[in-house]
Amino acid sequence: MWIPFMAYRETDNVKARKAAQRAHLLRNAEQLVRDSGFAGLTMQTLARQAGVGVGTLYRYFDNKAMLAAEVFRLATEREVAAVAQAMEQDGDFAQRLEYVLQVFVRRAQAAPTLAWSLIAEPVDPAVDAERLIYRQRYAELYQQLLSDGVSQGSLPLQDTAVSAAALVGAIAEALVGPLSEPLPKASLAESLTQFCLRAVGAPRAQAQAIQQQQTA
Repeated sequence: MWIPFMAYRETDNVKARKAAQRAHLLRNAEQLVRDSGFAGLTMQTLARQAGVGVGTLYRYFDNKAMLAAEVFRLATEREVAAVAQAMEQDGDFAQRLEYVLQVFVRRAQAAPTLAWSLIAEPVDPAVDAERLIYRQRYAELYQQLLSDGVSQGSLPLQDTAVSAAALVGAIAEALVGPLSEPLPKASLAESLTQFCLRAVGAPRAQAQAIQQQQTA
């Protein structure tokens, strides 16, 4: 008698267990990156950290490059979301820019190894591809902020896409040095704010107002 083939379908409980296991592995993988950068993330090290066999990792990630790219994507999504939320702050252009940079820099200083890994650590091509997306998403956020400044008359007319890309590059470059030092610079966010205001042509009054706030 012919018996029809029945395709196996995972139950909701099995799917939930797999999702929980994958999340567990990614949390442990990110912790390794926070401690030692992507150079410290290996399949063997992660297996020990997560308390599983190496073979288990390959059920969820084809290779280390895929794992690292996923860790990078999740970490940067969280950082981009924090900056996007900061941009909702009320105030004029200078005040909003200062607040955004304060949030960005302080988050980087709170996790310097992770920040350096996301910004500048030499990585696999798969992670580098994610890094380009990460920088583009930041550039889009800064372009939105600059466009608001131009429309409000707080900034001179300019190509906001170019200015935003330049700001993202400058901010990232300025962070690489301080993040590698034992003691982060307390005035880094304030210095970056002043630089960015000058770079995009903010009126002198705005720059002076920020400087007065810093010295008050």
